[in-house]
Amino acid sequence: VQLQAYGGGLVQAGGSLRLSCAASGRTFNAYHMGWFRQASGKEREFVAFISRGGSRTYYAESVKGRFAISRDNAKNTGYLQMNSLKPEDTAVYYCATTTYNSYTASPRDFGSWGQGTLVTVSS
Repeated sequence: VQLQAYGGGLVQAGGSLRLSCAASGRTFNAYHMGWFRQASGKEREFVAFISRGGSRTYYAESVKGRFAISRDNAKNTGYLQMNSLKPEDTAVYYCATTTYNSYTASPRDFGSWGQGTLVTVSS
């Protein structure tokens, strides 16, 4: 599956953004999906996970209660709604899919990646 993430931009602290991840090539609903982020000089880190059908979601502690992952399989698109953004949320955000059979937060378990979209939160 090919993925394209978009929707990033510059936002003030406390603001909101919604990232989208458009999938093509294979049946999107065959894959669990995740969002990851990578700040400058840091390793890529897990942000959120959603199961194939959308019934199960998991979040990193740092974003729990502020971010919401969702998907619309009819549109082959996943989303990450980000609210109450903080400067420390500044990073390139990536969407990814996995054929792993259960929840995973490890980037190594995700085989397809989008190109990333930059989110910058100003203080």
